[in-house]
Amino acid sequence: MTPPRRRIAIAIATLSLAGLTTACGAIGNAVDCNQVGTDVTKITQEFTTSMSGAATDPKAIEKASQETAGKLKTLASKYDGDLAGALNDLASVFESIKIDMKNPASATEGLSKIPTIEAKIKSACG
Repeated sequence: MTPPRRRIAIAIATLSLAGLTTACGAIGNAVDCNQVGTDVTKITQEFTTSMSGAATDPKAIEKASQETAGKLKTLASKYDGDLAGALNDLASVFESIKIDMKNPASATEGLSKIPTIEAKIKSACG
């Protein structure tokens, strides 16, 4: 893995997987929120897997991030309100991943938003 891709994969896996698997526990929303956490975890794991197969191909990385954004938007369409908004915000983070060979670190700039988005998802669930 190249360093920028490794940073992207590790950051997303760490931030998304850790927070969302335990994100929601309110009695009325427990089933939906647990499912959201499971779905987001699955989507981000698929992204991480596709990153390992992307080698050093910036187009493959961008394609994987766009596909992930699409999956998150599809998931968001199943919900409404704050939860849908938070999932769409997470999709936007993936949409923002663009590889600039002159500045490869720029691909990770949007990842700093993930903890805030996680908090939005948790708040919407609980």
